[in-house]
This record gives sequence, C-alpha cells and structure tokens, in this order.
Amino acid sequence: MGAGEVEVRRSPRRLRTVSAYREDDRIVVLIPASFSAADEAEWVETMVARILRSEQRVPLSDDELRVRALRLSDRHLGGLAVPESVRWVSNQHTRWGSCSLGERAIRLSERLQAMPSWVLDYVIVHELAHLIEPGHDERFWAWVDRYPRAEKAKGYLLGWSEAAKVSLPSEFDSHVD
Repeated sequence: MGAGEVEVRRSPRRLRTVSAYREDDRIVVLIPASFSAADEAEWVETMVARILRSEQRVPLSDDELRVRALRLSDRHLGGLAVPESVRWVSNQHTRWGSCSLGERAIRLSERLQAMPSWVLDYVIVHELAHLIEPGHDERFWAWVDRYPRAEKAKGYLLGWSEAAKVSLPSEFDSHVD
C-alpha cells in the first residue's frame, strides 16, 4: 500500500512531538505549529516512511495460521472447530477461502495477505464455521456472526471485490445486504 494522500496538521499546543497515523487512504502527520517548512518536510518524509514500514506485512506461516485459527475457534466458536491444517494458496481467484471437511483443511487465498488482520480473521472464522455446519444455512451464519466484525469484514470484501471486478460466490451475495 502506498502513502496515497498525506495531510499535515499543525497544532499550537504541540511543542516538540510529531506523530502520524493512517486515516482511510491518507496518512495524517501531526506537527508543532512552530516547525519551519524544512522541519515539516523532513518530519513528513520520516513519518510517512515509518507508517509504510509498519504496514509491510510478512505473511504468516502455515503453523502460525493454524494457531491463529485455533485461537479464533476458542474465542468465537467455543473451541468446536479444530482444523488439521490452515495454509495459503495461490489458485483461489474467486474465493477468499475454502474448507475440506474430510481433511479438516482450510485454504486461504494469498490475496488476504494484503488485507487488514480483522478481515483475515473473518475469513478464517467463516471457514472454521464450515467444520461445525457444512452449508450456508441460518445455523452456519449464526456461527459466523459470532465474530464481532463479521458485517464490517463482509462489507470490506464486497467492496474490494467490486473495485477489483472479481465476482463473489453466490453464497456470499445471499447473506450480504
């Protein structure tokens, strides 16, 4: 993810400290009002680089994915969904994840590596829920919706898919308003 728009906010109350954070698609840099234009330029460059570095993600290993899935199962599904394996795959172009019930194996699209962790967690919970309820009926969605950010994550994935012109599987559309 690039820096996109950078917004500088000067504050007369801020004396020496500089901070920055991402707000939607822009990086906001907070600086003291007393900074010169040169100080501002130097600090903006430094803080934007810091934010971009923090956003670089190293993909989780398969073992780390499985541990994450077990924690999510414990937290949101009462520990009932226990996968044998969880791994990244590069061949899922219209799905975010899949679950093989016989093997108890969860496969996650590598596209998720660039998304916020709460979106990845939603997809993992979705696939874990299949280990409890195989279909996409109301019982299945009741399990998925135990994840507190489920609706937000569904909206994120729907928006991403629309922007990327990727069609989603029909079961996703049927549950997203």
